[in-house]
Amino acid sequence: MRSRSLVLLAAGTGLALTMTACGANNSTDGTSPTGTSSGGTKVGVILPETTSSPRWEGFDKPLLAAALKAEGLDADIQNAQGDNQKFSTLAEGMINDGVKVLIIASTDSSVGAAVAAKADAQGIPVIDYDRLNLGGSSKYYVSFDNVKVGELQGTALSTALKDKKGAEVIQIEGAPTDNNATQFTEGQEKVLTPLYTAGDLKLVQSQPIEKWDPVIGGTVFEQILTRNGQKVDGVVAANDTLAGAVITVLKKFGLNGKVPVTGQDATPEGLQAVLRGEQYMTVFKPVKEEAATTAKLAALLAKGDTAGADRIATDVSKDTTANRDVKSVLLDAQLITKDKVKTVVDAQAVKASEVCVPELAAICTELGIK
Repeated sequence: MRSRSLVLLAAGTGLALTMTACGANNSTDGTSPTGTSSGGTKVGVILPETTSSPRWEGFDKPLLAAALKAEGLDADIQNAQGDNQKFSTLAEGMINDGVKVLIIASTDSSVGAAVAAKADAQGIPVIDYDRLNLGGSSKYYVSFDNVKVGELQGTALSTALKDKKGAEVIQIEGAPTDNNATQFTEGQEKVLTPLYTAGDLKLVQSQPIEKWDPVIGGTVFEQILTRNGQKVDGVVAANDTLAGAVITVLKKFGLNGKVPVTGQDATPEGLQAVLRGEQYMTVFKPVKEEAATTAKLAALLAKGDTAGADRIATDVSKDTTANRDVKSVLLDAQLITKDKVKTVVDAQAVKASEVCVPELAAICTELGIK
């Protein structure tokens, strides 16, 4: 077993338009429930918000709906829209409605832990989806190897800066309340801290961003960049939406395309930025596989088959707050640079039409993306 221990008004407007475009895949508006109406076993799913990444509504929601339906489950999928109280209220409603399993991707660990405790008291098994709720009681957790994701980001940046000794780096990290963000940083620092210590790279500042908010992220990045004399050689941005905020600021100073920027989630806009050369890399996490695995676990738990669930959840994640091991499924992720964008399209995670906008048509043709 393995133990795994985000601007200026213009930038904010641009990002809002970006995320609206990314949400074009959605069959719903992100606030109404999505159910199978099959009359099958009821399960509840609560997604966290729509600000940090288009993935929650564009990828996770439809993929979970399909996977749960395929398992014969009647799923109620809701989004808390970044509101902790709404998250709790949604959970209470699902518990009172008699769901047999609750799947939660919480806004922060304390909220998720409280919800899990309420469900547990009613004998309802809880699956932590994508984010582990520290201090919680959920028996199962499905996500990616988030430390490895951070390592992929750190390795990519170090490769991009290998010929620039003493290159100055700014790190724009995820929310401090999100255990995933902590693990991404851990993985990045496994690679980058020795380089900082050796003087090969220089850390200007590392800053977590409240709620992964890209507007806050862009503002904070510009403040750090300005204090550093508008100088930066590389940027660790924890996901594609934060990377988009960083790139908007870099454009203001004529630095876009000159400074490597990391990302994560392989969103259509992130992949476009990689093809333009404004973002050095992203991380492809096969959410379809994450959703399918979660649905299989939910189906087993709904029947009370914990032994079957245990045969799937063979990894272990450490809840350092509750000092307990959580049975987990930790999936692999893949580093995506310009020459690997085709991989994401070929996996049908995004459509070629979403990535190959007119300005990028020639590059897509060159790379065989169709």
